[in-house]
Amino acid sequence: MAEAAICATRILSLRDMQKTEKRVSLEVKRSRVRVPHVLTVAGSDSGAGAGIQADLKACAALGVYCSTVITAVTAQNTLGVQGVNIVSDVFVEEQLKSVLSDMQPDVVKTGMLPSPGIVKVLCENIREYQPKALVVDPVMVSTSGHVLAGPEILRSFRDWLLPLADIVTPNLKEASALLGEVPIETVNDMRDAAKFIHQMGSRNVLVKGGDLPEAADAVDVLFDGKDFYEFSSSRVQTQNTHGTGCSLASLIAAELAKGSSVLSAVKIAKRYIRTALEYSRNIHLGEGHGPLDHLMKLKNSHPSQLFRPSDLLFYAVTDSRMNKKWDRSIGDAVEAAISGGATIVQLREKDADTKDFLEAAKTCLEICRRHNVPFLINDRIDIAIACDADGIHVGQSDMPARVARALLGPDKIIGVSCKTPDQAHKAWLDGADYIGCGGVYPTNTKENNTTIGLDGLKKLCLASKLPVVAIGGIGLSNASSVMQLGIPNLEGVAVVSAIFDRESVLAEAQQLRKVILNSFNN
Repeated sequence: MAEAAICATRILSLRDMQKTEKRVSLEVKRSRVRVPHVLTVAGSDSGAGAGIQADLKACAALGVYCSTVITAVTAQNTLGVQGVNIVSDVFVEEQLKSVLSDMQPDVVKTGMLPSPGIVKVLCENIREYQPKALVVDPVMVSTSGHVLAGPEILRSFRDWLLPLADIVTPNLKEASALLGEVPIETVNDMRDAAKFIHQMGSRNVLVKGGDLPEAADAVDVLFDGKDFYEFSSSRVQTQNTHGTGCSLASLIAAELAKGSSVLSAVKIAKRYIRTALEYSRNIHLGEGHGPLDHLMKLKNSHPSQLFRPSDLLFYAVTDSRMNKKWDRSIGDAVEAAISGGATIVQLREKDADTKDFLEAAKTCLEICRRHNVPFLINDRIDIAIACDADGIHVGQSDMPARVARALLGPDKIIGVSCKTPDQAHKAWLDGADYIGCGGVYPTNTKENNTTIGLDGLKKLCLASKLPVVAIGGIGLSNASSVMQLGIPNLEGVAVVSAIFDRESVLAEAQQLRKVILNSFNN
């Protein structure tokens, strides 16, 4: 009887465990976030300006996941295509089934399809797995003029691929080739071409007119089977146009994956390409048609300012009201603070307009970079991103540090104002680099700021896993008291009025630095 009871208990326990596991599994599944997903089926560009590489960057720029099926590997640079190695139909199909059967992309986007066999297996898999949309970029000629598709591929496009497409995005040469080399020289010709290509089966046709002869503006024409839409923008004078067609189609696919309409997707994609062209026009990569900077960061690719806890030693926080009082510019104030020994600078502008704030930030950044001193923005993450500051400092009522980290990336410095050990622990969990603790003493620079005193500072420092800088009412008379607490992760003091509300920022900064260093030595 006892053995039977034990056995029954074990069975019940096992059932309870199985129920718990099922419940946990369901909860995990419910908590999963479905992300928009584009599958690109295209060739690889070794120069990374077009093809698969451009598709990946374009989708990433719009926050969409992009998987890949590679149809060909090219030896390619800004001057042209030096070689093409076509992937077998069998292996292309294997790649397609791997992604489509498991990851279920929302949209499939095509680029270089170098053989009728590849077009055929693609169409078969599109019919089998039924993605929400198919975007066809009928790649036939590279930017440098290299022919990438022959007559047999054109027939496979017309007969098999276009009838499945939700939108096809030919340039003038590609549209002409699809129509049997019909000349396209005017916007009216583009409209006619869009209408005839629509009759081949694609639900929407976007004919791109970037190469339209003698046109003052770049004009694209969209036809949805009923209405025409023209998109016109001024031309950007640049050699860096390699991959614009691939990128445009991928951006459209990314927006469709998010749930946008075709018209909205085209508008957003066009606007993005125009912005990227403008941003990229002076970038030099190669001697021919250079690539776009999809993420618009290459021109700001200076080495990241690596955060060191010792940077917190003498932390200068600006105050524009004090600069006005003493009739000096923000640039002069920051230059003097750094010359006097400041090891990190934070720009705090509570009353400035965004435009003025950004201009002040750019001025301060240039000075800090010249002296190799980290430069942070207080609160305003938009300003930090716009000027490419080294980081940001946020308070408890500002944007959470984990959100700031997601926006700024892993290489930027993030500081958080904290008064309690719990707040410090959360800052650590959220990915902050340091903690600003205070107010240690009463201060006039921040309204309604509760004073925690030296005991509160010590309590937080002992609990914190991050380096700490003390702030609030600290100056020449009490900086040594703060630093002589002797707590290992208390790295320095932050000051505002102690240096900026003085006639000579340089002289006050030099004196304060001596006090701080003497406190360390003692």
